Amino acid sequence: MGNRLFQEARRSVDLAKTAEASQLETMMLQAKNALSSAYANSTRAEQEQLADMQRELDQLKNIQ
Repeated sequence: MGNRLFQEARRSVDLAKTAEASQLETMMLQAKNALSSAYANSTRAEQEQLADMQRELDQLKNIQ
């Protein structure tokens, strides 16, 4: 099944990327929290993927 927190982080980032403008800030905050929770409980390979997801969120913030 894999790391549940990692999967939740991925889902949260995906939701933030497709969020309506009115909900973007809330979705980004949820994704950031999910990334933080997942990071401490992840393998090195997962941590690298989580870092990539964080960069995607950062790009969304810059576009906003």
